[in-house]
Amino acid sequence: MSLPVSSSLPRWTVRAFGALGALVSLVGCGGGETKVMSLAELSDRTLTYALTDVDDEENPDAQGAHRFTVSYSVVDGPCSRFADDVTATLNGEPMTVVPGGASEVGGRGDACENSRAYFNYDPGAWSREPVSDLTVQLQDATHTVRLVLQGAKAKRSFTFQGEGTPDKLRVGQTYDFLWEPATEVPGPVSVMIMREGGRAPGTLTATQEGGKVGITIPATTPQANHLLSMEASLAGIVRECVGVASCDGTLFHSQDFVIAVVP
Repeated sequence: MSLPVSSSLPRWTVRAFGALGALVSLVGCGGGETKVMSLAELSDRTLTYALTDVDDEENPDAQGAHRFTVSYSVVDGPCSRFADDVTATLNGEPMTVVPGGASEVGGRGDACENSRAYFNYDPGAWSREPVSDLTVQLQDATHTVRLVLQGAKAKRSFTFQGEGTPDKLRVGQTYDFLWEPATEVPGPVSVMIMREGGRAPGTLTATQEGGKVGITIPATTPQANHLLSMEASLAGIVRECVGVASCDGTLFHSQDFVIAVVP
């Protein structure tokens, strides 16, 4: 069963993903000036990590949907740009390095594009492999930066619990989903539902106990095909943060279910 979604309405999961993936700052730059900086010169800044895990029914292979990114904070003064010898790895695999610098994003000449590195992971491979730490290392001739996130290498999911299947839900009934890995407890889970061909998603009230999420299909829900979308995030557990002032960030997952609402 396929469910076309109106292209005139930005998907709520895309908005959430965009919030995590917004790595271009429009403040803190000195008139669009760029300064090449070594990792040692950037050591007084915050390194922000963002893991995005977006299982989108409409566009499952969207660019950046399954990505891990680390970026340097922007401060007052010239926009920073990595030197040419900066390298980055994630669990030993090479990351794509984006030097950053002055940018004209949004039509502003004083914007800074964050210096960063990212890795597009294979969600299928991660789902088959055991949960493990994520280790990021950035290096140049002057300095080494190391970030270790405990248990962050995992394919996250909302798994349907109980009898039946998640593709056919009845009005007035309550259904449970479990966040996995079960060792994690995500922040508040948001749940939305949109009718096939609809233009405005509705919000469903969710109850949460740890990683277990309960939703009830309202009696007023039309009997039709719908897109049920769930999302949540949590902070990673930083085991090691070396070479920068601090490390901070978020692990984010969203997932779509195509469902038929029946009486």
